[in-house]
Amino acid sequence: MGTGRRTTPPGTVVVVTGASSGIGRAVARAFAASGARVVVTARSTDALDEVARQCAEAHPLAEAVAVPADVTDPAATARVARTALDRYGRIDVWVNAAGVGVLGRLDRVPPGDARRLWEVNVLGALHGTQAALPSMRRRGRGVVIGLSSVLGGAVEAPYQGHYAASKAALITLDEVLRQELLLSGDHGIAVCTVLPTGVDTPFFRHAANHTGRRLRALPSVATPERVARAVVATAARPRRRVTVGPGSLFLPAAHALAPGLVRRVIRRRTERHYFDAPGTAPVTDGILRDPSGDTASVTGGRHARVRTAGRRTAALAAGAGAGLVVRALRARPRLP
Repeated sequence: MGTGRRTTPPGTVVVVTGASSGIGRAVARAFAASGARVVVTARSTDALDEVARQCAEAHPLAEAVAVPADVTDPAATARVARTALDRYGRIDVWVNAAGVGVLGRLDRVPPGDARRLWEVNVLGALHGTQAALPSMRRRGRGVVIGLSSVLGGAVEAPYQGHYAASKAALITLDEVLRQELLLSGDHGIAVCTVLPTGVDTPFFRHAANHTGRRLRALPSVATPERVARAVVATAARPRRRVTVGPGSLFLPAAHALAPGLVRRVIRRRTERHYFDAPGTAPVTDGILRDPSGDTASVTGGRHARVRTAGRRTAALAAGAGAGLVVRALRARPRLP
């Protein structure tokens, strides 16, 4: 389910991985806007410095420090945690937002690209969790938040198998971690999984593409800021699992009721609508191995705010129209 507009208290110490771009960048800025002390990490040094400046300016009490690191390196990730502890003395919230994408048939994605995706999306989150837990255990409290996806968490789509499988793996890891923390008596540490639907980030521009096909259109998307608000609200009021974005409640419910139908619709729309013809895009490995650099940004240019406003306007218009019909029916003279 979604979350309310709850926020963390000023001074909360938050570490955000993947903070140079997309959801991670929006999450770091959202925490800073509430007066948090934010430690941001990613591979893109210049972009990360810009994020740290934005965070420090977001609130009179906000502070920010940038620690460039690759989450696939456990030693580098541990250094991020040590920086937070040396500077602020604790870690209240750790957000595993680093992630990359690969588009392509399962049998045609090069093994090296598949391995790199799993190293970033799954091992990167595991390294982050391992870095955060020791200090949280010593204090007896803390929140670990993983960014998964409805794609993989509830539904699947062609050409995104490796990405969806990695996001499904994150859900399993978080669930097992919850059980293990309960067994070890660490009841004050919450593990939360946030599952967005489509989000207007540079994800597809940054993804490796082995389809040879250009992306033509995509489903309805949420703004990164909407997902970031959900993450902040989850940190303030931890929940086991939170979905956010257009269709985040409907899609999993529809899949549970009619999985065959939902799979068929997704398969056909992906093949016929979302991707262009073969030969319309070059093969690329995206940002799998190279930082996003000057292409780092919060949004991906898919105008999610305009689409959201359009959906809300349509919903309001539909509601108003239904109300007029009901009133007209009630006012209609009754025959004797």
